[in-house]
Amino acid sequence: MTYDTWPSLPGMFFEIAERGGDGAFLWTKTDGRYRPLSWRDTAARVRDMAKGLAALGVSAGERVAIVAENRPEWAIADLAVMTLGAISVPAYTTNTVHDHRHLLADCGAKGVIVSTRALAARVLPAAAEVADTEFIVTMEATEPGAFDIALHDWDSVLATGAASDHDLEPFLQKLARGDVACLIYTSGTGGNPKGVMLSHQAILINCHSACELLRLLGLGDEVFLSFLPLSHAYEHTAGLYFPISISAQIYYAESVETLSANLIEARPTIMVSVPRLYEVMHRRITLGLKRQSKLKQSLFAKAVALGRKEFEQPGSLGIVQAALNRVLESLVRDKVRARFGGRLKAMISGGAPLNPEVGIFFSALGVRLLQGYGQTEAAPVIACNPPFKVKLHTVGPALEKVEVRIAEDGEILARGEMIMNGYWNDETSTKAVLREGWLHTGDIGHLDDDGYIQITDRKKDIIVLSGGDNLSPQRVEGMLTLQPEIGQAMVYGDKHAHLVALLVPDEDFVRDWRRGSGEAGDFMKTLGAAVERANADLSPHERIKRHMLAEAPFTIDNELMTPTLKVRRHKVLEIYRAALEALY
Repeated sequence: MTYDTWPSLPGMFFEIAERGGDGAFLWTKTDGRYRPLSWRDTAARVRDMAKGLAALGVSAGERVAIVAENRPEWAIADLAVMTLGAISVPAYTTNTVHDHRHLLADCGAKGVIVSTRALAARVLPAAAEVADTEFIVTMEATEPGAFDIALHDWDSVLATGAASDHDLEPFLQKLARGDVACLIYTSGTGGNPKGVMLSHQAILINCHSACELLRLLGLGDEVFLSFLPLSHAYEHTAGLYFPISISAQIYYAESVETLSANLIEARPTIMVSVPRLYEVMHRRITLGLKRQSKLKQSLFAKAVALGRKEFEQPGSLGIVQAALNRVLESLVRDKVRARFGGRLKAMISGGAPLNPEVGIFFSALGVRLLQGYGQTEAAPVIACNPPFKVKLHTVGPALEKVEVRIAEDGEILARGEMIMNGYWNDETSTKAVLREGWLHTGDIGHLDDDGYIQITDRKKDIIVLSGGDNLSPQRVEGMLTLQPEIGQAMVYGDKHAHLVALLVPDEDFVRDWRRGSGEAGDFMKTLGAAVERANADLSPHERIKRHMLAEAPFTIDNELMTPTLKVRRHKVLEIYRAALEALY
């Protein structure tokens, strides 16, 4: 079968698993080393879990939430729920009790599958208050405490399923491509999350389009490293179902903190991430270079300069420069590529705008970086740069089977089989963004002569200065965080004459400054110099006039960032609006 004929996501998985047999599929770290779970064993566990959930009363159309870190059991749970024709509802592990209560009540979840006791401690009080939620399946032994809700052990549910003679074929045969496969809740950068209904077809078409895009790289025995939250549409499709669709292996990172080590262990061939990761790695490489010898710094700078010239103007290097550039492959670029495992075919950036300078930096160092674009409502990818015609100031052309056009007001509209069925129980919001089959993205942009999409801003994030100038906060923030001293930034200035900025200093910069026992005044002066360097690359109306320091970094834990590392502007302003206003 193919993407066009697979009846559902579980249908695709079981067919590919049959071909994969005893080959390695899902890798997880235990006892200090990565160990695989085969395709055959994974498929058996999916069937057992599906039959176990059926024994708990789960039937077609009902919702089951999943609260777990990225691990093999996450994929097994997701596929098992869908196998029954039920609807998977991934939830962020960073959710508070209030967040879980909202999600479970909003979707009317019949049950929840949760991994650790720590996560269960936030799920239990939420589930106990939701009348529709009847049970929780826990991967770690958990006591219900004072909460009156049925708890079931993961292994026991698997064992029940294994002993059952329940026939799953009728469930699989009833699945239709247009049926809702999952509810992916938006991450809430601007308010309460909404449940996006994604069909089997929408995700299958997204996988097909991604395969056609990357086929030019020579897809074969591919390896992915999964570390973005699987509760986000980007990782759910690009980090789980796309790898399944091309029979790839998936390694699960232990944590974001161990990512550098896991990259070297897994040696992925394709990497899916958000710009924040690439920005952090760019900063670490840049700061680390300052500790190297003058010779190494000189060689690195030459590699970047020549690589950039060749990237921006292919074939422009003279004979001497081309020869030097080849020498720098082994002296510099191979070492950079080794930090990513040494066999990357491409890194895909999505989920937020990528600073073009960061993209060019890695491209110049021989690491192919492709910027894409999408939204949860599009399952999620709409466009991406093709491997051999990259324009990093754009997000590339629309993928195969996707239509894009620009509305009269500059808004980007998208249409195709990948578009959501709508928002769960929210017809008003659905009608606001889905009109005559077109998804109104809320992003502003234009198409170049090659059909590549250049995004200039989001409708709701545009800052309008008192003089009438419209500007992109993401562009200004990207220039600020390109400076090695600045870790995070948020600019402010709507209806004011100029911009001000809230800054979080880079951790490595702060540590190095403390080792040097610098004075506070020198610290602020150094940060001020970093702002001025950024201002030099900005137009007059984009420049920062004054800045202040945040009391703490923007993190997922303090709810100032989404789990996909985007700043929650409305949350930051709840804390800092008065202080930012005082800068004027």
